[in-house]
Amino acid sequence: MVTGLATGSDNDTSGAVVSTSNWRLVYRKLKKNKTALFGGYLILLLIVVAIVGPYLTVHDPVRVDLGNRLQSPSAEFWLGTDHNGRDVFTRLIHGMQITLFVGFASVLVGALVGVPLGIVSGYYGGAIDSVIMRIIDVLLAFPGILLAIALVSVLGGGIGNVIIAVAVFAIPTFARVVRGSTLTVKKLEYIDAVRALGATDLRIIVKHVLPNILSPIIVQATLRIAIAILVASTLSFLGLGAQPPSPEWGRMLSDGRNYMFDYPHVALFPGLAIAIAVLAFNLFGDGLRDALDPKTKK
Repeated sequence: MVTGLATGSDNDTSGAVVSTSNWRLVYRKLKKNKTALFGGYLILLLIVVAIVGPYLTVHDPVRVDLGNRLQSPSAEFWLGTDHNGRDVFTRLIHGMQITLFVGFASVLVGALVGVPLGIVSGYYGGAIDSVIMRIIDVLLAFPGILLAIALVSVLGGGIGNVIIAVAVFAIPTFARVVRGSTLTVKKLEYIDAVRALGATDLRIIVKHVLPNILSPIIVQATLRIAIAILVASTLSFLGLGAQPPSPEWGRMLSDGRNYMFDYPHVALFPGLAIAIAVLAFNLFGDGLRDALDPKTKK
């Protein structure tokens, strides 16, 4: 979706008008997609609960209370307690902050590295393109989860290292998507016109190329958050991510797997929380991709 216009001056505001019009069209398309709206509202709910929820909970998410261990869901403990007597509902609410933070932070870091690499590779081409793409090919040669496991194994456990590992996992995808979009945009006539007017490469990239490739970046970021949440939870489940007594969802799922048959609530609710979060971002991302597709008329 092209949002810029070839003009005789960089100060012309017509490009901004077109951009605003296009985003209004995207919003109208998105409103017609019920599943995407459901995913979007669910994401907003998760974010609000992650911000406000911890201040409204009664129980301590990490304090051990063996007198109440493995209690079934009740009026006092809405989702029951775990093997250490900690309220599962409280831990889920507090863990939501960690899970969403890891998802957003890792994708942001991956985009901050992958997007510039993709733009430089696609815009300049030649030897620069070859070198960058060979590095990306090396990263893509490893299955994503194995690459993340290897990096965390080297760096050590902890939320910070999980963010780095998941971010590295996301870099190749952003770089390839952005490179393809940049190759398309730089061939447009108005780019040649701006260059003929004396604009520098940096100005062209920042003011004309980047605004026109935001759509695939936004879509990719939304979808990658779902993957990041899943990968981060997997790492914590394997003991390579968040460490006890952290209420991270993957860690909670790992702690509850030994009690699945006798006390299923200990593992059931963290698993459902991960599934709901991943589903929300996938539904919204798919709908956003359809809405931003210029070929979609309805």
